[in-house]
Amino acid sequence: MATVGPASEAPEVLAAMIGAGMTAARISLSHGSLDEALARLARLRRVAAEAGTHTGVLADLPGPKVRTCPFPEDGARLLGGAPVDLVVGDEADPSTAGTIAVAHPGVVETLAPGDRVLLGDGGIELLVVAEGSRRARCEVVSGGLATGRPGLALPPGRVELSSPTHEDLRLLEVLAEHDVDAVAISFVRSGADIDRARDHVGPGGPMLVAKIETQEAVDALEEIVATGDAVMVARGDLGLRCRLEDVPHHQKRIIRTGVAYGRQVITATQMLESMVRSPTPTRAEVSDVANAVFDGTSALMLSGETAVGRDPVAAVATMARVAARAEREFDYEGWGRSVGRQQHAEARGYPMPQRITSAISAAAWRATNDADVAAIIACTEGGSTPRAISRFRPTVPLLAATPSPRTARQLSMGWGIEAVVVDRQSTTDDIVWFAVAAAAERGVVRTGDLVAVLVGSPAEPEPATDTLRLVRVR
Repeated sequence: MATVGPASEAPEVLAAMIGAGMTAARISLSHGSLDEALARLARLRRVAAEAGTHTGVLADLPGPKVRTCPFPEDGARLLGGAPVDLVVGDEADPSTAGTIAVAHPGVVETLAPGDRVLLGDGGIELLVVAEGSRRARCEVVSGGLATGRPGLALPPGRVELSSPTHEDLRLLEVLAEHDVDAVAISFVRSGADIDRARDHVGPGGPMLVAKIETQEAVDALEEIVATGDAVMVARGDLGLRCRLEDVPHHQKRIIRTGVAYGRQVITATQMLESMVRSPTPTRAEVSDVANAVFDGTSALMLSGETAVGRDPVAAVATMARVAARAEREFDYEGWGRSVGRQQHAEARGYPMPQRITSAISAAAWRATNDADVAAIIACTEGGSTPRAISRFRPTVPLLAATPSPRTARQLSMGWGIEAVVVDRQSTTDDIVWFAVAAAAERGVVRTGDLVAVLVGSPAEPEPATDTLRLVRVR
């Protein structure tokens, strides 16, 4: 997944990024206007259609994050030891190396001498040395280049923030009207935050991705994962709001929990950060990407590397190569057994439809070994069936046959799922027949292959995947 920004929004660059391995795109609403975001969404749709791909689009809501007013287009360099003032401002006020305006009400007034304030991903650190009614005098502890509208990480408890904000809900409504595939909810603290967003757009809206970036979210992880449709390991803000040494362990736990619940997991922030300016990543970054794959993440996300980086296409190609190499070393059999044991141990607490889906998807995974199945075809309306089998990380191709173009795009964010849009059928026999035919037409299976086909059927209170057929391709 690659973030689209000024460096990558041209159609030819987007097409090259798809060719280099981008299967899904992110549009951030923290930078730029809603009109710019909608224009990028429309452009992505056109380019993906021309490329013949189901490229999913994730819109990332700004959330209640406290941000500075904008710095100059080329940024402003804050030097270590230099004085700088944080002042109360409004959205139109500029920020400079000497005066940083903050439009969020009540922020500057809460600061006291001794407080530490971080900008962006924490590379710039300020120490408050004196306070005033609408101004806090600071000293730059760690300097750097400030660009755009970086976020401010404040001492805990100074500002009460709730998510999603009223502005988030307004943006969500517009994005749903434009058929965006997924929306990321920032600074989620509980499952109730996801419910608020879902209630606002009603059933059939975009997939809701819970960003885990606070200690409160880590503490309520299972509730949030169970409520959301997908989850993001948002390591930038997570590293500012939790102990830095805890972040790798939080990452592993978030991924494991997401997989256990059959949710797509996106690992994000600074994965190839040096490629914002450099043609190649550091060795540590390459190891970081590979380790996220070993952890079991569904997707890897590029942020500034493609939004404002010097070569977005090279960043995508590098990420794709590193991920593909890591996949060759992945312990698929051990992973599948582990998921199966965990699923069996937790099954008694699941609702009946989920227990049925879990049992049938586990049987399909076992069939790849026991019956020498050549491929798995998951027939699906909303995507739950292919997601259920995807968490086992099968070693054979996994094809999702769906009548919904949006579902096909949403599944681009999942692990190992190739989606194909098929006509809607009225009987299980026809669903299976046409799905196998679609797989054969795409070269996924051939005559003589044994194929496992999973089919869901309506059930109350939610659908269940209740049918597994082993079909010989003729």
